[in-house]
Amino acid sequence: MTSTELPLLGKTILEINVLNHNYDDSIEFICSDGSIFNMHHEQDCCESVTIEDIDGDIDDLIASPITMAEEVVKDDENASESGTWTFYKFATIKGYVTIRWYGSSNGYYSESVTISESHDIKRARSIKLDKINEGS
Repeated sequence: MTSTELPLLGKTILEINVLNHNYDDSIEFICSDGSIFNMHHEQDCCESVTIEDIDGDIDDLIASPITMAEEVVKDDENASESGTWTFYKFATIKGYVTIRWYGSSNGYYSESVTISESHDIKRARSIKLDKINEGS
């Protein structure tokens, strides 16, 4: 089992988009500083990596600085060929959220989840304005 700190630590998330579509799951985190983190897996032959569960209220991660952000990876010893559990553990002062991914394959393909980062300050500002207007 390995544990890694994530670059979301200390960020303030404005919006979270969870997409589950035909084994092509992804989660997008849009932060107040314009950074966008996309958690996903590029599907290939003979493997599957999907979001199995989100434990906690994902809205607890919005509009409050992230105080814990870590990835924990564990091999599934009961998998028929090869399996990997990946847990993403997040916390704010509002609560804890664990996102559980599961990957299985014949052992020759990746079962890992990727977190890619991009920046779009205009999109972050637009979300901020929308939230301000919603409160008016």
